[in-house]
Amino acid sequence: MAPILEIKNLYKNYGPVEILKDINIAIEPGDFLVLVGPSGCGKSTLLNCIAGLEPITGGDLMIGGKNMTDVSPKDRDIAMVFQSYALYPTMSVAKNITFGMKVRGVDQATQTRKLNEVASQLQIEQLLNRRPGQLSGGQRQRVAMGRALVRDPKLFLFDEPLSNLDAKLRVEMRSEIKKLHQTLGATMVYVTHDQIEAMTLATKIVVLKGGVIQQIGSPAEIYNKPANLFVADFMGSPAMNLIPAKARAGGAGAQIEIARGIGEPLVLVDKHAPALPEDVILGLRPEDIAEAGFRAGADVQDATCLVDMVEPAGADTYVVSELGGKQVTARLHAETVATPGEMLNLSIDMSKVSYFAPDSGQRLN
Repeated sequence: MAPILEIKNLYKNYGPVEILKDINIAIEPGDFLVLVGPSGCGKSTLLNCIAGLEPITGGDLMIGGKNMTDVSPKDRDIAMVFQSYALYPTMSVAKNITFGMKVRGVDQATQTRKLNEVASQLQIEQLLNRRPGQLSGGQRQRVAMGRALVRDPKLFLFDEPLSNLDAKLRVEMRSEIKKLHQTLGATMVYVTHDQIEAMTLATKIVVLKGGVIQQIGSPAEIYNKPANLFVADFMGSPAMNLIPAKARAGGAGAQIEIARGIGEPLVLVDKHAPALPEDVILGLRPEDIAEAGFRAGADVQDATCLVDMVEPAGADTYVVSELGGKQVTARLHAETVATPGEMLNLSIDMSKVSYFAPDSGQRLN
């Protein structure tokens, strides 16, 4: 199957400043690609390059197998949903949704049919005669999506569409967008700085930092096997614990030694560790540290830690200890009994450990 969007060696400069550097991405029809990264990493610029709102400095950009580098936005067969909704304030919802079709000379019967289809899909039938000023943020967002949906384009582009909504509404709209993607089988490119949004929506995630792609992969790959320290720290909430450690080749695998706040260092044995340098950073997700005895398995090892802080969070209890001079968070059961200043027996799932080189930050396993 030919990629519906293919970006090859794309560069974007503003004068002497490089904003995007050597971007290579390909997505198949039906993919949901999420561009994620901190503010200023270039993700909205990349979306604008795909839309044709920004010219590219170098490289190629193909949509549906055709080179779009010099094609104007209106001829790219895309529909875009902006953060600001960009609705016409003086027009009714119905007119906002059908306006693009009217401009393109689509006949009235088709306009009406598409309007009704989209209105029922987004559950906004009762809003069609209102104006944008009479709508809530969530309703405006639905109208902006409706305007994109009637286009039936090759590619939907979303630029942080939920960032103006409150937390509860964001979660609801996220589900709506996911459902839309599943029912339409449409191809979507979506920009967000919210890594939870990225994890829940995407079939494929691109993590950007400073205009450079750090990693491309499925949500599971990005979460379980981050390519470097930046991705490990950025994706996941709470973030992955990144603990300085010493590695020594042992009889079977490696011995990993981690300084503890008090007493002897913690020594863990990893039978499956690759050849490691002496200084490593051990990455461990909070949920891979459990109460001792809670998780069975050949790769589970016990660790006794001094509790610094306990944070009840409804379904979970977060327990913070010091390991390797860093604050390390364990995600434990709500019923966990832990007291600051006391020791707690924990177990670590060594099959889930990531190793990183301290100097380059690159993944080692």
